[in-house]
Amino acid sequence: MANASLRKRIWGWFFFDWASQPYNTLLITFIFAPYIKELVGDGTAAQSAWGFGIGTAGLAIALLAPVLGAMADTGGNRMRWIWLFSAMYVLGAGGLWFAAPGDFNLVLILTLFAIGMIGMEFATTFTNSMLPDLGTPDEIGRISGNGWAFGYVGGLIALVIMLVFFADNAETGKTLIGLSPAFGLDPETREGTRFVGPLVAIWFAVFMIPFFLFVKDPKANKAAPGAIRRALKDLKFTLRRLPQDRSLFAFLASAMFYRDALNGMYAFGGIYAAGVLGWSVQNVGIFGIIAIIAGAIAAWLGGMADSRFGPKPVIVVCILALTAVGIAIVLISRDTMFGISLAEGSALPDIAFFVIGAVIGAAGGVIQSASRTMMVRQANPARMTEAFGLYALAGKATSFLAPFLIGVTTYVTGSQQLGVSPVIILFLIGLVLLVWVNPNGKRAVS
Repeated sequence: MANASLRKRIWGWFFFDWASQPYNTLLITFIFAPYIKELVGDGTAAQSAWGFGIGTAGLAIALLAPVLGAMADTGGNRMRWIWLFSAMYVLGAGGLWFAAPGDFNLVLILTLFAIGMIGMEFATTFTNSMLPDLGTPDEIGRISGNGWAFGYVGGLIALVIMLVFFADNAETGKTLIGLSPAFGLDPETREGTRFVGPLVAIWFAVFMIPFFLFVKDPKANKAAPGAIRRALKDLKFTLRRLPQDRSLFAFLASAMFYRDALNGMYAFGGIYAAGVLGWSVQNVGIFGIIAIIAGAIAAWLGGMADSRFGPKPVIVVCILALTAVGIAIVLISRDTMFGISLAEGSALPDIAFFVIGAVIGAAGGVIQSASRTMMVRQANPARMTEAFGLYALAGKATSFLAPFLIGVTTYVTGSQQLGVSPVIILFLIGLVLLVWVNPNGKRAVS
């Protein structure tokens, strides 16, 4: 009976990844981002606006995630916080419906996007902190990988539904397979494409039901008087002594750089493909399908590799693969590949970018799954939510860095290709910092 109950909790926990993944897949990367480029018209202006929206959300997450994590560890009841941030997710995503061409407030749309993104990231912080409760230290790598793979499948299905039934081509008004947008949505006002916001919100609301039904928080005690003050005091102490824990400090610093580089690839991938290769929203969506399928398969395999070899070597391999991808992106354009001129209309750049998408999806999914396993190994078991708050901080403290460096490099070089080159440096910095990370973390001294 206990095993059956635990299996339900694990599957309920998996459903958070399934429910939340479409925010990343459909909104941040493959559908809404290139749609913003279509709305704004100018690729540079769209990229700047997109960077501002994501950067603002990242700043709020960086400032508040460790504090909220510490409060949850001290006062308990993580589920209450997950309910709150789930509501923010639904509100922010659903509000993107109002991004109608010629009649939308860009500041309002980016604000709604930021609200949803903050909700997603904070809810993720609290659900990640539940991972140690789901298995032994030797099992959590596989559990984390399976959860990430399950989430990728959810993102894939949501993306396919969006492309087949809703996302309309700006010129033809038809979906990917030639249908008119479902439910009589008007392609003239791009209702099919901007339905991506409500679809993501509805998807999340429906598929969070198994999570709330099956996942029970063992820390559901009522917060004691003075819990907030004590949480902030404990957080201050943790931050002060963090440099003394060389392995944890090095891992957080490493993750800060390589996750920032990866998020840069995710956040600007759709806009980049639209600008350099002239891809439509639908073409970017196909790119996304390939990336997600590769990511789901790789996350499952990566979870097994994580359990067998540990998360550190898995992270190293992924960083090397993503660095190679960054170099390839710089050397591929519509007219040339690796310095070799191509015939006009050649499909080789498109094929190359589809392969690049598969590698990004595969390595990106595995590295994120292995990273949260590594965080569990490095963290104090009694302060797990606070640790994942610090992990969120490490992921967002420099969230402005990749967009800023990409923008400056693009402006200075006048090239979108060279503009993405800073991600290569960020990945390499993260790789070097892993040298000081103890693969077993707290387990090595317990």
